[in-house]
Amino acid sequence: MAGPIYKLWMFRPTEAWYQLSKEERDDLGNKALKDIEKVGGKSVLICTPTWSTERWWLFGVDQYPDIEAVQQLTELLIARDHFRYIEVVSMLGTKWTP
Repeated sequence: MAGPIYKLWMFRPTEAWYQLSKEERDDLGNKALKDIEKVGGKSVLICTPTWSTERWWLFGVDQYPDIEAVQQLTELLIARDHFRYIEVVSMLGTKWTP
């Protein structure tokens, strides 16, 4: 698959998230952003939709050079037990040009 891969994600905290201090929560997010960069990706957009939905706290779009980078990021996040603290829904896609 040629060209960049885009990942749309939506996030909300789990009960384990609330057991963390504010510093630990911030550290979790900062590590995830660094991991995105480590695999060659970049965060394109992060939004807060809390004024329009009660279910999701944040959503965003990341860009990766290829599918292998997305897979590497997932491995890093799993190794850190990242998904214990958040529930996330995501979707991958490529840029569409009509």
